[in-house]
Amino acid sequence: MSKSLSVTPVRGRADRAAFIDLPWAIYADDPHWVAPLKAEVRALLDPRANPWFAHGDLQLFLARRGEEVVGRISAHVDHLWAERYPGQGHWGLFEAKDAETAAALIAAAEDWLRAQGMTSVVGPFSLSIWDEPGLLIEGFEEPPMVMMGHHRPVYQRWVEAAGYAKIRDLLTFALDIRIDMIPVIDKLIKLGEKNPRIVIRDVDKSRFDEEAAIILDILNDAWSDNWGYIPLTDAEIAQAGKKLKPIIVEDLVKIAEVDGEPVAFMLTIPDINELIADLDGRLFPFGWAKLLWRLRKPYTRRVRVPLMGVRKSHQKGRMASQLAFMMIEYTRRVCVNKYGINFGEFGWVLEDNQGMMSIAQLPGAGTNHTYRVYQKAL
Repeated sequence: MSKSLSVTPVRGRADRAAFIDLPWAIYADDPHWVAPLKAEVRALLDPRANPWFAHGDLQLFLARRGEEVVGRISAHVDHLWAERYPGQGHWGLFEAKDAETAAALIAAAEDWLRAQGMTSVVGPFSLSIWDEPGLLIEGFEEPPMVMMGHHRPVYQRWVEAAGYAKIRDLLTFALDIRIDMIPVIDKLIKLGEKNPRIVIRDVDKSRFDEEAAIILDILNDAWSDNWGYIPLTDAEIAQAGKKLKPIIVEDLVKIAEVDGEPVAFMLTIPDINELIADLDGRLFPFGWAKLLWRLRKPYTRRVRVPLMGVRKSHQKGRMASQLAFMMIEYTRRVCVNKYGINFGEFGWVLEDNQGMMSIAQLPGAGTNHTYRVYQKAL
């Protein structure tokens, strides 16, 4: 007789450790999975370390067969999200060894969300749209880049079997950055270079807090009408800056100014997954020293553009694409000529964001990952 399945809330340190450790068993035979730093996952789930908890409630669940942990899921309510999308809760951090476990975990998350007064669920988010949004449904053949998820192909079938339907796809684009711009884009860039009103500059890390405030102010304006956009709180902004500062390379982050006013930015970061892939999630006893040494010069084979934005006042007309392509081209030159980087990833990009979709489809670019966000009425 097979052992019965149980799903219980995470209670205590042992349960939390089992929750964090489960992916090592799930992806033991997956060569493309990159083990996250366990310290980062613990911080994500810790109300003392993660400012998300100032506006969010979380419940973690574990599934067991006998003594064996066979699945996990988080259920959560982000009250800032619920202000914009009333009655919508989320689940995420989903892992399961089999279909029965998957169904039981999703049902447990839904029951908890109903008890919180939620009438629908959107996800997966782990924990928010700013962390690792969506379920990977295409692009399992390569390791994910920094701050993006990796999942088992079978999860799509299990989630859809639970009654979930697509609400949005989030796309990333891979490109060979050695390929020059096509003539029409190159002409647009050259016209921008001749325009005395336009300045494209590198970020100044010695004024990091000021520069971060500029970028986030542009981001709040540029993204405010996008589906799923929830402004970061001041505490979340401070935390994001603290986490990003060690991996910021000044000439890979661009700010575009028009008539002296910052109106656009593009953030390009090294693929830190390359630097942690051999650490197996552990910073101690020696992983911390290795990572600190590597971060002294965080140059990697791949880079990612996770964020880009142009103020609404400049989004109409030619200037928006002109500024974007100028920042992309200047960054491309630095990557290839200074750092010897040949591969980049752009995104994620909402499938219905036509402006960003047109910019992302650069010469030599193609979709390499699709992350699906689902919804279901409760």
